[in-house]
Amino acid sequence: MKFSLIFEAQLADPTVAREHQLFHDSVEQAVLAERMGFDRIWAVEHHALKWYAHMSAPEIFLTWVAARTSTIRVGHGVVCMPFNFNHPARVAERAATLDLLSGGRLDLGAGRGGTLQETSLCGVDKERTTQEVEEALRIIGAAWQKDELEHHGTLLDIGPHPILPRPAQAPHPPLFLACSRAETLAQAAELGVGALVMGFAGPGSVQEMRAAYDAARAARDGSRLVSTEVNDHFSVLCPTIVLDDAERARAVGIRGQRFFAQAISHWYGGGGVPDEAVVEGADGEAEAAELRRAAEQVVATLHEQDIPVRPSSTATFHADHAYGGAGDAIAYVERLREAGADEVMCLVQMGTVPQEACLETIRQWGEKVIPHFRAGAADAR
Repeated sequence: MKFSLIFEAQLADPTVAREHQLFHDSVEQAVLAERMGFDRIWAVEHHALKWYAHMSAPEIFLTWVAARTSTIRVGHGVVCMPFNFNHPARVAERAATLDLLSGGRLDLGAGRGGTLQETSLCGVDKERTTQEVEEALRIIGAAWQKDELEHHGTLLDIGPHPILPRPAQAPHPPLFLACSRAETLAQAAELGVGALVMGFAGPGSVQEMRAAYDAARAARDGSRLVSTEVNDHFSVLCPTIVLDDAERARAVGIRGQRFFAQAISHWYGGGGVPDEAVVEGADGEAEAAELRRAAEQVVATLHEQDIPVRPSSTATFHADHAYGGAGDAIAYVERLREAGADEVMCLVQMGTVPQEACLETIRQWGEKVIPHFRAGAADAR
């Protein structure tokens, strides 16, 4: 079992000063994560998604973290691969440079960046994003395996060019794909890349998604593999706040999740501007009620706009996660492990969570949660 942190760079009140502090705070969290025994950090890439994700240049953030650390892996979770966001040859060049400077610590995930807000910024054709992501992975998977890359694909035609420099990891850093639906899980398995499962629906959903991924792996014939190097790693999201005061941890975590859910609904589902207001001193049950109320508001808004309400519309409002004390987190991770997770990606930095709660959560995981699973693995041997 692997343990990681994922950074969106969320901000409930995005003044310039707070935004600048947020990035320094996130680096502090990543450096602490290495000391606490985490295996990896992931950084997303989004563009112009105010509140939800200010992480628009993860290659810079990850490079800064790599320079401040020595053992923790640094992962793109993910690079927006449609060509107008990032040309695949440029992704390969940047990835190789970071991989060699970090001593072979890079993981490279791909995603669509498919909101209208983002695609309209960079002139991305929304109808081609899935195709472009797959072709980009195919180009990147081949880029360092010969002296020169040559690609004649459906969407891009690239004559012979060397892709420089070469990465430290041979033949290249592990590849991943962001997955939230059965279709993308099947695509990841058929392409031979790891799955980054970003949903909030909990262990039951993770078990179903793992089954879909494994079924596609079992059925693949190799014809769609993007590289000679196959990566079948299955990483799942784990929203978490862990404090000595379990009730406060639950309140802080659910408030952060409510902000996350409303922000993602705003950009992905036409919801309103996120409401980050909170009653001071509210207990976990009060926050849970606010989360339920926020979910009802999203459903009402979709009905008003005559937009179908799918399970994904309210999945982010599901509050049964690793909020509470260390024992609560251990029990939740046990459920994720039983559901088939190879890695839990801890989502700690949500838009309303104060820095001291983020740091304390990372310490609690490092001192109590991660050692529980490391000891279990040692006992099994």
